[in-house]
Amino acid sequence: MSGRRLLLTRSAEDNRRLATRLAAAGVDTLNIPLICIEPCEETFAQRQQMLDLDRYQAVVVVSPVAARQGLERLDRYWPQAPSDIEWLAVGATTASVLSEYGLPVCRPDDGQDSEALLRLPIWQQLLAVPNLKVLIWRGVGGREHIAETVRGAGGQVDYLELYRRTQPAGLGDQLLAASGQGVQGILISSGQALEHWHDAAAQQWTAQRHWRCLVPSQRVAKRAAELGCTDIVVCDGADDAAVLAAIAAHPLTQQGEQRGTD
Repeated sequence: MSGRRLLLTRSAEDNRRLATRLAAAGVDTLNIPLICIEPCEETFAQRQQMLDLDRYQAVVVVSPVAARQGLERLDRYWPQAPSDIEWLAVGATTASVLSEYGLPVCRPDDGQDSEALLRLPIWQQLLAVPNLKVLIWRGVGGREHIAETVRGAGGQVDYLELYRRTQPAGLGDQLLAASGQGVQGILISSGQALEHWHDAAAQQWTAQRHWRCLVPSQRVAKRAAELGCTDIVVCDGADDAAVLAAIAAHPLTQQGEQRGTD
């Protein structure tokens, strides 16, 4: 299937796991992360947030990376996780990281974005709590909709920013090489990953924008269309199961069956 390759663009660890499952489904893949994760150095304020974790009624965790790095800090300061906290995860993979640690976690079954998370019934109870305090584990930036909802109900939101996302060095050269290795599709996990692809592709964008682009949400699909992508598939989320389902429903075509290029 070298003529029908899918480019996986998550972290190397996540790509390896997904590649194994895709291989079992007969899909050939190539691994080029579009985002480099750099842990943030812990500040005094962040240390205090973790020491005061039991003062929060809910902790929202927005990604598997945030879950792993946040749990490392939890281990550092809490021999046992404080009780009476609602742990909320955006996405099944994030939820599984928390569950494997032993935390009771809620996640939506009808989507993997902030809107789906806020539809969980637990929010009716939480938003009625006087002086509600919510801590969001995330990277630098993002997930403002959750904070706006909590603050709109009179609650307080703090962020524990655990990592920043940067563009990997040499990404343009890797994408250029991928063009000659039978890539026909690309998996995009976030809006920032999409922008990194577009920026790094440079002069190759004219051709690469015709790759099938699998995205996790309508928001990212809209931006992909604005950038000129011509073959966009919206997955029902960003986890492995959503990607596998989307690929099964929209299998990659043979090279000669693709849309025409400029």
